[in-house]
Amino acid sequence: MEARDLRVSDAEREHVGELLQRAVGQGMLSLGEFTERMDTALAAKTRAELNVVLVDLPGIQLISEFTPPPYPDRPYVSRPAPPVPPTVHRSPAPPPGDVVRGRMSSVSRTGSWNVPPALEVNTRLSTVTLDFTRAVMSTQVVHVTIDDYASTISLVVPEEATVDLNGVETVGGSATNKVRTGPPIGPLHLVVRGKVRFGSVTAKHPFGTSIRRMFG
Repeated sequence: MEARDLRVSDAEREHVGELLQRAVGQGMLSLGEFTERMDTALAAKTRAELNVVLVDLPGIQLISEFTPPPYPDRPYVSRPAPPVPPTVHRSPAPPPGDVVRGRMSSVSRTGSWNVPPALEVNTRLSTVTLDFTRAVMSTQVVHVTIDDYASTISLVVPEEATVDLNGVETVGGSATNKVRTGPPIGPLHLVVRGKVRFGSVTAKHPFGTSIRRMFG
């Protein structure tokens, strides 16, 4: 079997997404072309189908013998932690939690859903709504880690909640906070971090909250 007929993995699709992102930064692709090619890359099943989105880009190596780049911070890499002097204080890493995953789809969590201490949002070309207004919290502080390409992510929180979006890196996208940032004095405080590429993440109150404040 030729290399072009081999099946591709999620890691190869995401690698191609990073190459397309680089092409946008170099002015070789427009945002519209990036979105179309990401759509094709995410739907690709073989290396031949995946290479279609790269073939006309100069200086981009096609996928043949793909070796995923090393990610030393991934959970499956076990390394002993270096000793920390007693005088050094570090913030604890967020605990492992649920994964909200979407590929060219619509994903929502609403109503009385159970919220773990940590959530990972791993999405591509999707519409995601996480509604915390009636959710069941296990902790006051919830860590949300985002890894996204070209999605629309909405975080809907109660009026008393606070949200910190300072840890979100955007590439051709946006991070908009329409609620208080802190300190965490209410029943919920979201700490959001991660990367949004050509998409958006918005923290907001439910529709009509401003009107109720005016006439309440």
